[in-house]
Amino acid sequence: MNPIYVLFGVDMETDVGSFTPFYEGVKHGTPLLLDLFAKKGIRGTFFFTGECAKENPGVAKMVAESGNEVGCHSLYHETVGDELFPIPGVKPLLPHEVKPRLQLCKEWVEKAAGVKTTSFRCPRLWGSTAVVNALEVLGFTCDVSYPMYFYREQFAPYHPDRTDWTKKGDSRVLEVPNFADMSMESKDPGLERDRDQWPLFRIMGAEYIFGKSVSFIEFCRKKAIPSVLAFYIHPWEFWPMKASYHFGEAAVIPDEFITKNCGPIALQELGTLVDDLAEIGAQFVTARELVTIFA
Repeated sequence: MNPIYVLFGVDMETDVGSFTPFYEGVKHGTPLLLDLFAKKGIRGTFFFTGECAKENPGVAKMVAESGNEVGCHSLYHETVGDELFPIPGVKPLLPHEVKPRLQLCKEWVEKAAGVKTTSFRCPRLWGSTAVVNALEVLGFTCDVSYPMYFYREQFAPYHPDRTDWTKKGDSRVLEVPNFADMSMESKDPGLERDRDQWPLFRIMGAEYIFGKSVSFIEFCRKKAIPSVLAFYIHPWEFWPMKASYHFGEAAVIPDEFITKNCGPIALQELGTLVDDLAEIGAQFVTARELVTIFA
């Protein structure tokens, strides 16, 4: 039987993504996640924005000292790659802005955590050729940004082409596609975002997402490719989030699915999912370890 690799990538950012300036999830949710990982005997990769690490150095050091991997997640949770759908007030960086901002992110994260970073993930999985090329120059070896649900071409880790990151080539960076349900019939023409599996572990429950995982493993088996399930989660999902936030001169009201079941329910369901995946022989790895496995 082909091995099954599971990567839990934790995106270390402000509460509910880019839409608030708060770090309650990072402060309170991260210790809960680290404790769960320790109890289950697994490790993941924690992708910090530069700002998150700079403002929460104690958390960054805590992650590093726990034995989990510390990675990077852009400077301010900005759109560093190609925009997949518009978000009001959020504009992508221009290609020439990407490298210096990723370099500064790397510096801030490494200073806070006290460790070298070699893995990266773009906010919202919005990567690009410019991002991958900048990562290679900056010494990163793994990028966990490819949105499988959108491009629908790469389903296992690969080395990108330097002229088109969605194609196979000889970049030194290992590109890891993020898990999506490629066996379902999408009802979202064009974007096909309903294939994406976030945040279904807490919305639909562990049993549901485990079934999707098994379907993807079978999908990979039929294609004779490795089974790598790269999940993306956030520390704020494991601490109760508010239905609305007022700051500055306006209020932010996240869609219900963003905040539903954040807190104890999410932690419980993630623990059950880990147990279910372990039962079928899954190996839990970090992004750095995937680079060695797919060398």
